[in-house]
Amino acid sequence: MPDLTEWFLTKAERGNPASDIPTWCEGNRTEPLIHGSTYFDRLATEVDALSSGDYVFFTDWRGDPDQKVRDAGPTIAELFCKAAERGVVVKGLVWRSHLDKFAYSEEENQHLGEAIEEAGGEVLLDQRVRIGGSHHQKLVVIRHPAAPERDVAFVGGIDLCHSRRDDASHRGDPQAVQMSPRYGDRPPWHDVQLRVQGPAVGALDATFRERWNDSSSLDMMSPIAWVMDKLRNADLTAGRLPDQPPDPPPCGPHSVQVLRTYPDAHFSYDFAPRGERSIARGYTKAVHRARRLIYLEDQYLWSKRVARLFAAALQKNPDLHVVAVVPRYPDVDGRLALPPNMIGRSHAIDVCRAAGPDRVHVFDVENHEGTPVYVHAKVCVIDDIWASVGSDNFNRRSWTHDSELSCAVLDSEGVFARDLRLRLMREHLDRADDGSEDGGLADPQTAVAEIISAAEDLDAWYESGCKGARPPGRLRPHRPEELGPLTRLWAEPAYRFLYDPDGRSYRDRLKRRL
Repeated sequence: MPDLTEWFLTKAERGNPASDIPTWCEGNRTEPLIHGSTYFDRLATEVDALSSGDYVFFTDWRGDPDQKVRDAGPTIAELFCKAAERGVVVKGLVWRSHLDKFAYSEEENQHLGEAIEEAGGEVLLDQRVRIGGSHHQKLVVIRHPAAPERDVAFVGGIDLCHSRRDDASHRGDPQAVQMSPRYGDRPPWHDVQLRVQGPAVGALDATFRERWNDSSSLDMMSPIAWVMDKLRNADLTAGRLPDQPPDPPPCGPHSVQVLRTYPDAHFSYDFAPRGERSIARGYTKAVHRARRLIYLEDQYLWSKRVARLFAAALQKNPDLHVVAVVPRYPDVDGRLALPPNMIGRSHAIDVCRAAGPDRVHVFDVENHEGTPVYVHAKVCVIDDIWASVGSDNFNRRSWTHDSELSCAVLDSEGVFARDLRLRLMREHLDRADDGSEDGGLADPQTAVAEIISAAEDLDAWYESGCKGARPPGRLRPHRPEELGPLTRLWAEPAYRFLYDPDGRSYRDRLKRRL
């Protein structure tokens, strides 16, 4: 059993005494749900089992009411509406977002809320964010007051929206969103959600309640939105939540630390008056303990600040390797949108490789048809001991500016982190799910050599003109496109101030304090 105080943040290290979230919770059982199709199916099973007096709370970045949770239905809206009609208490917080003409999700979020409210639930559009920020938490909490052993929560990177319901074949969700044309009409999508049982469900329940009960105005950032909401008689007042039941009983060997990001905004959250950066602090503490392997999957891998953390660990430990799986291309295209998306990752990779040129390995993923897979997962495994699954990316925005939510897990049986890494590697390398073809994957250091070899074999097959059978595996060495000096001249400030802003106070920035 790892020493929890060595890996998890202490109460003082969390840095937000205004919150009542427990420092960490022991006695849980967590399960990684790889792929949106797996998550949606398990979510539907849990919600369908709810009855009158139970409740379901959810937060989301985007919610599409017509998104199917299974091939034959129901949709997200139908799933929650039917629960509300049975007498289940359904409450949701969805990011208000920017206007749809800027390719965000205001219209979809509004319609999901309207459908659920007609069925008797309540969904609020929440714009209590820093200027230019978003609510990015993806959380569902399900409670059975009369049977707490059945309580469960889901937290991770998967939104309740289009494009997320892909599976291991990575041929994409039939209900797809428009992305860069390089991902095709049905963009393949890789993602992970965490299923949580035990006392940590209570901490996640409290996380929802803090936001729901916050006294700040829901649309304080947008006078136009305020007028529009008044004209359509929108619900701008949070209704009363049912009393929070006691935490579920212990049920497993996992210790869970709930980590969050809230910005130090121009207004004050009641539960985080100076913001909260426990995600950044949690990663910082864990990465400093890394000795053999940091395995991560991330949508962005931006920010020199994050990269310097990895670089310091590489310099301190000559046996440490970093393996990162990222998207081959950004999700956007075009002369203005593409360069700022590319420049942040280029900076991060360069900083890491300067610290350990032969120990930093970055890959992207494709399906068996050769279409690149969009990596949306936010996963980190350190030395097969500490693991984190959540909504936050490895960039300054996720660590300081937007609202984010993650769970770090330590396991008294020494199984969870290692099995999560192996499950992800097996899929990417086309190895058997039962572990019978693991070979050197079980050991963190020999696993690096196997990943490199498989990616190089696939690259060589392409270079040969695809002669012979395609080698097993879906990883290829990541080769970011180069930007010219003139493009960098304008893309760098755009990336820093618009795409990856800093949500800390000026005092904390000057003191370089997380």
